[in-house]
Amino acid sequence: MKACYGLILAAGEGKRMKSKLPKVLHKVCGKSMIDYIIDAVKGANAKDTVVVVGHKADIVKGHLGNKVSTAFQDKQLGTGHAVMCCEEFLKDKDGIVIVLAGDGPLITKETISKVFEYHIESGSSATILTADAIDPTGLGRIVRNENGEIEKIVEHKDATEKEREITEVNSSNYCFEIKELISALRKINNNNAQGEYYLTDVIEILKGEGKKVSAYKTSFKEFMAVNSRDQLATASAAMKERILEKLMADGVTIIDPLSTYIESDVTIGSDTIVYPGAFIEGNTTIGEDCIIGHNTRIVDAKIGNGVEVQSSVIISSEVKDSTKIGPFAYIRPDSVIGENVKIGDFVEIKKSTIGNGTKISHLTYVGDSEVGEGCNFGCGTVTVNYDGKNKYKTIVKDNAFIGCNTNLVAPVTIGENAYTAAGSTITKDVPDGALAIGRSKDVIKKGWVQKRGIKKK
Repeated sequence: MKACYGLILAAGEGKRMKSKLPKVLHKVCGKSMIDYIIDAVKGANAKDTVVVVGHKADIVKGHLGNKVSTAFQDKQLGTGHAVMCCEEFLKDKDGIVIVLAGDGPLITKETISKVFEYHIESGSSATILTADAIDPTGLGRIVRNENGEIEKIVEHKDATEKEREITEVNSSNYCFEIKELISALRKINNNNAQGEYYLTDVIEILKGEGKKVSAYKTSFKEFMAVNSRDQLATASAAMKERILEKLMADGVTIIDPLSTYIESDVTIGSDTIVYPGAFIEGNTTIGEDCIIGHNTRIVDAKIGNGVEVQSSVIISSEVKDSTKIGPFAYIRPDSVIGENVKIGDFVEIKKSTIGNGTKISHLTYVGDSEVGEGCNFGCGTVTVNYDGKNKYKTIVKDNAFIGCNTNLVAPVTIGENAYTAAGSTITKDVPDGALAIGRSKDVIKKGWVQKRGIKKK
């Protein structure tokens, strides 16, 4: 098979977005538009990819890093000019290149692979990616002759009434033989009202030279361009639908897809159930047989098998098998929750490890702590980890019992099988098997209210 390459046009300003952010960096289901296209090209086994940058090029290049090559278009003088700017990338290459718009995030690696295959098997110099549009208004029409061969591309404003009835449209994505593309680019001009160089002129030149120009038709949805915020929302809805459909096909139950948001890099195991109102974002992995309850948010987290999360937030943390979280718990970054753990309502865990079988059932804050296995935290426990300047660690060893309303003032260690009495403030280490009582002596003054004259009727 011939060597295949990708060329992505991402130099435009995107004025209709009305944004300080370059258009191609706007996100669709948690991932920048340009990244979808790069991943699709790489997924189709392209050897290398170049991205044409222009408007706010430094920002786009900073985002891309070393993932792909870049070419700079200093002035946006049309799609043909953008491809001209890639001559250095293309000149020593022999094979084919697919030219894609950087604002079309819905194209798939499967489609690109099929285009490569079709282009090579058909012996074409150029292949136009086309689709049937329900409403082709404003789009270039694909005009074919009686043999079904491509005759021309005609813009909507230049089309006859009969041509406007055509529903097959140009997606503005193409596949070319590299050497013939370079040759044709040297022959196009900007003799038009806009003074721009159009890539469609390459098609006309190749046809005029008797070269074969073909069309590969696929779904119009894949070529949805994003030029405005409402189109960004439309593309996001389409991508979300695609993501959820794949998850359901893989054995995940989505109770109500319309009210569930899951981003593109999320993976979920079979027989997991996701309830309405769930937001699952970033590089999150969820195992099998889990229950993700309604109004739960999970970001960049690793969730084991058989975990139940009810109406809670988990960010950049790990929750191991058979653990129950929530409702209304908050697992903050850099936390690791062990197996068979109970993190109950209104519990906050921050940068802490919680051992297997431990129960922290309600109204508790655990920060900067190492908690062992089989521990029990009573209601209202607080690890006092911050003195206004420094953070300190609390260590609670295996099978410790922390009584209700205990303050553990770090740095402090609670030994194995140790107990703290309810209402205690613990400032010293507690040995294994000891009971720590940190209460002040009760003082009761009888008749105090009446003497003060503050008794209410």
